Amino acid sequence: MAMLEVEIWRGEGGDGAWRRYAVPHEANQTVLDVVTHVQRYLDPSLAYRFACRVGMCGSCAMSVNGRPRWTCRTHVSRAARKGRLRIGPLRNLPVIRDLAVDMAPFFEKWRDAEARFIPSKEPPEEPVRPDEPERMAADAGIECINCAVCYAACDSVAWNPDYPGPAVLNRLWTLANDRRDGDRDGHLDAAGAGCHLCRSHQECADACPTGLNPTAAIAGLKREVFRRALGGRARGPRQ
Repeated sequence: MAMLEVEIWRGEGGDGAWRRYAVPHEANQTVLDVVTHVQRYLDPSLAYRFACRVGMCGSCAMSVNGRPRWTCRTHVSRAARKGRLRIGPLRNLPVIRDLAVDMAPFFEKWRDAEARFIPSKEPPEEPVRPDEPERMAADAGIECINCAVCYAACDSVAWNPDYPGPAVLNRLWTLANDRRDGDRDGHLDAAGAGCHLCRSHQECADACPTGLNPTAAIAGLKREVFRRALGGRARGPRQ
């Protein structure tokens, strides 16, 4: 049977090293299958996360040959390079142990930006139609499941830990385009100068497993924040 040469990051916090394993290469094998094989048959101390195994929850996200991916959806036949895999934890997040990262910084940025739906006091005067431009702009980014793959792919996060990241800004854009939301100005305030730190490299869009384009959402925020500033309606960041 053909064998895969697999390197997996092992360690806690910032300390660790790559450890090599030989794993049987099977048909239709996913990267998550490889990690599971190592944990079950070669090294039961290996720490990693997974849940649904069918591309729904995003909890199995890891770095595969330098690229953040959902490992349950990533087939070895596409990811391996000359029969080799290097599997590590997601970038830009603290490592708890091995392949498991601490998601707290990612979710704390959602909390700080108040990136949540705030119902308006009065319903829209006209029903929201699915074909109106604002609703279409909101729908384009609404399927984010907070897996942090885009966050791990983002160079702006790597360069500036205070940058909110693509997922938060994508969410603020969906809220700013939802006519049922009662705090559009607040959402644009939360985006503020942060959206202008995006360098538009498209890493987030290229990496997103659900096909979203946070770069386009951030470009929309840049336009609206700038347009609002010209109109003199900017209020400064929320405290």
